[in-house]
Amino acid sequence: MKILEGTICNVPPQGGRKHPQQEYIQINTEKILFICGGAFVGLPEIIERRLGRASLGFHGISQAQEITGNPLERTEPEDLLSFGLIPEFIGRLPVITALRQLTEEELVSILTEPKNALIKQYGKQLGLNGVKLKVTRDGLTALAAEAVKRGTGARALRSIFERLMLDVMYDIPSRDDVESVTINSSVVSGEKPPIIRKRRTDKDAA
Repeated sequence: MKILEGTICNVPPQGGRKHPQQEYIQINTEKILFICGGAFVGLPEIIERRLGRASLGFHGISQAQEITGNPLERTEPEDLLSFGLIPEFIGRLPVITALRQLTEEELVSILTEPKNALIKQYGKQLGLNGVKLKVTRDGLTALAAEAVKRGTGARALRSIFERLMLDVMYDIPSRDDVESVTINSSVVSGEKPPIIRKRRTDKDAA
């Protein structure tokens, strides 16, 4: 709790467990912004019960509210208390917000636009062997749709794409006849393996 309020805490340097005699590094947490996040499985049900409860009595009128959208957007401290967090902890985190699920378009952007985007990483690795990586637009959309279906957002993109590229990444370095590798929606759905295009040789041209 002191860390959240702002205090000077002692932090062991890297490898401190192996060398307990090392001096600690002092860090002042007074001006550090702490962001605590998580999945909070079961919290939406707690919120829905609070919003949907009815009053009792002779003049009891149903106070059930229509719950639309993400229930987490209507989180109150009492919900976190029912969830199991202690009041002292809740009081030190005054701002509560909820994140919405990424859309397919946003997941496609994550795959392609950042400097270290997943598609660019694999493209560079294949480029070391003179091979081009091509991911079609329908392939990108299929990757994003699969990630949405799994419900784990951007984290799912890497596991899905690595599964598709696993055999290719092992096979390509031992071959010198591959020009490009293409990933489309059929590959993502498992109907086809990654499409490998071979280089044209002088013999083929003849």
